[in-house]
Amino acid sequence: MNSSGAVARQKVLAPAKTGKRSPLGQLLHALNQPLTGLQCSMEVALAVPRTVEEYAQGLRQGLELTERMRRLVGAIREITDNEDEEVEGEGAGAAGTQECDLVLRSAVGDFAPVAESRGVRIGLDLSSSLPAVKLGKPQLAGSLFRVLDSIVALAREATLLRIASGSKDDWVWVRIEWQGDGTGGETSPAELGLLVAQARLERAGAAWEREWFADFERLTLRLPRWPRP
Repeated sequence: MNSSGAVARQKVLAPAKTGKRSPLGQLLHALNQPLTGLQCSMEVALAVPRTVEEYAQGLRQGLELTERMRRLVGAIREITDNEDEEVEGEGAGAAGTQECDLVLRSAVGDFAPVAESRGVRIGLDLSSSLPAVKLGKPQLAGSLFRVLDSIVALAREATLLRIASGSKDDWVWVRIEWQGDGTGGETSPAELGLLVAQARLERAGAAWEREWFADFERLTLRLPRWPRP
């Protein structure tokens, strides 16, 4: 997969640089739609007498909207509950990431059986001797696992998920490319999982860039490296 011939390209960058909504802001904005829909559904049900089947249909629609709100609120709660843990990653925890390539390989290795069970292959092109980054090892490994879990859920079956890494200037970058199956809505567990991971990484100082091309998607993470000695 590469950028040649790609069309309809979009970018989502770190909110501090682009003015885009933060992950939490996106979740709160998305919550408004099902909430409004539920209110309208209840108002319609009370407006005029309905048949039993019409009331049942209204209840089914209300349950669907409630389930969407439940997933969104769960993601919001996960982001807010983990705020203190995410901030702590910039201090003493950085010592655990002196060999960032090993953290990446470990996360990918732990996730490989899950990907295989879902019919997704993983191709690695990881640079060795990556510099240390300003994230604690548990935080980085957990966030990478969450990203991989969400992307594999969004990927087309029997496709190849490409992962590469390297470093440039003050950043260590990780790039993931995959072919989506087109079924993941904005409130799907996989998309919400990406937003939670994005919030955790951005709060620790990382930059998040997601791009959509004609036949594949790309996520680039830029992790702040530990200052050179």
